Amino acid sequence: MKNNIFRPKFFSILKQGYDKKQLSKDVFAGIIVGVVALPLAIAFAVASGVSPEKGIVTAIIAGFIISFLGGSRVQIGGPTGALIVIVFGIVTQYGIDGLLISTILAGIMLVIFGVLRLGALLKYIPHPLIVGFTSGIALIIFSTQMKDAFGLEIANVPADFLGKWEAYFTNYSTVNFVALAITVATILISTLFRRITNKIPGSFVAIILMTLVVYFFELPVTTIETLFGDIKGSFAIDIPDINWGNISYYFAPAFTIALLGAIESLLSAVVADGMIGSNHRSNTELIAQGIANIVTPIFGGIPATGAIARTATNVKNGGRTPVAGMVHAVVLLLILLFFGKYAKLIPMSCLAGILIVVAYNMSEWRSFVSILRGSAFDIIILLTTFTLTVLVDLTVAIQIGVVLSAFLFMKRMTDTGQAAILKENESEMIENYGHVPKGIEIYEISGPFFFGAAKHYGEVLKGHASSTKVLIIRMRHVPFIDATGVHNFREAIKVLHSKNKRIILSGVQPNVRKELEKSEIAQRIGEENIFDNFDAALAKATEVVAEKQEAVTK
Repeated sequence: MKNNIFRPKFFSILKQGYDKKQLSKDVFAGIIVGVVALPLAIAFAVASGVSPEKGIVTAIIAGFIISFLGGSRVQIGGPTGALIVIVFGIVTQYGIDGLLISTILAGIMLVIFGVLRLGALLKYIPHPLIVGFTSGIALIIFSTQMKDAFGLEIANVPADFLGKWEAYFTNYSTVNFVALAITVATILISTLFRRITNKIPGSFVAIILMTLVVYFFELPVTTIETLFGDIKGSFAIDIPDINWGNISYYFAPAFTIALLGAIESLLSAVVADGMIGSNHRSNTELIAQGIANIVTPIFGGIPATGAIARTATNVKNGGRTPVAGMVHAVVLLLILLFFGKYAKLIPMSCLAGILIVVAYNMSEWRSFVSILRGSAFDIIILLTTFTLTVLVDLTVAIQIGVVLSAFLFMKRMTDTGQAAILKENESEMIENYGHVPKGIEIYEISGPFFFGAAKHYGEVLKGHASSTKVLIIRMRHVPFIDATGVHNFREAIKVLHSKNKRIILSGVQPNVRKELEKSEIAQRIGEENIFDNFDAALAKATEVVAEKQEAVTK
């Protein structure tokens, strides 16, 4: 693997020099982030349908690897809210072993993404698509927490969105007002505690206070212990049982994990770059994320990615190197070893309150509203992705969202190209070159001559029915021509030649001319009729018209 593909920031920083002052800042930031990550790791695991310690194990192992091998100075890795929906779906359909296998496959895909240098390409995923599935995920997370938030007595909550809400309204009479009070208190503490101090996260304070209140007053609410029993204060190797005959079933969910993880990680890294004035190495980051997702499931962990909120917390508390992320992992390890057994006392309604806050923060409702005020194309992508995420499936939403974005992009390019085919005899040409001789017509093709626009370009050219003897086709703004463009252009040239029209090309770029020569279009038109600039093309056209008039006169 070439060094320019995989260059972890940690080792680059060590070569540059690392002083004790920054070390102390990184250690402090790592401790704070570790405290912040604890309730989130537990909440994300429980919401994903797995036991709480799996979330902590993921934050420890994946968090350490992502910082140690990653391409960002300050990225914090671990389980995230964006992955809850896909993880829950995999666990429901394939079980824990299916999740572990899917995660390992996703890790391999992420490594391949990095090796193939796809880091830069993933940055070009349309913003409306990202907002669409992120907002959809936020709504789903919010919906999944209603049972615990209200303490509803529902044996089995339906998996689909509409079914969930039907079950909630059907069982509204079973509301546990103590659980609801804990949920509301957790939300208020999580959101308002920052007014007192930013050093201690409100979610951590809420989880401590609510757990103590429930324990000492013996309040009648569901706790982690009620659902999962004791929490292991350690972790060990847990190799999944792989049925190679069914391995193909896991590729679709694995790809969703990989794509979603890559997008979120790189978005987080970009946000962090803006906060510290640095530049991350996207391909290195993808490879590190991949390694983390290959290793973590071996210890029973779940998918991990870069976490924007924890990364921002790291930066705000002085973290500037990967050491902070590694310290955060060590802090979580110590908490798991020495205090993990007490996590079983945490009330589920408290975790629900924390996840409701998380859902609100990731909903991006301001961006959602802003896009709704924009172009029709962006609105279509946003609403389609959002609706499919909520009502169908996240995997389907991303796949259709990407394909739809590509088609709409091609539609936009085609529309742009259609508007750019200009008949210029009476405007620009007269202004810039004086009188254009009679018998000459000038058309310009602007934009890529690709399959999306090729049909229209070809039809316009073939439909040319005027009495002009020479047609100059300006191609100065054609950056490339694909196979479909070549085919349609060749057919148009045949039709025009059948009408005894001379074709002259102007401003053909080198790479476009190369394609025309390979397809023998250049030979059909005649090398003497292809020019690099318009002046030479117009001079040639004028000469051809004069020759034809002279021939007619004779």
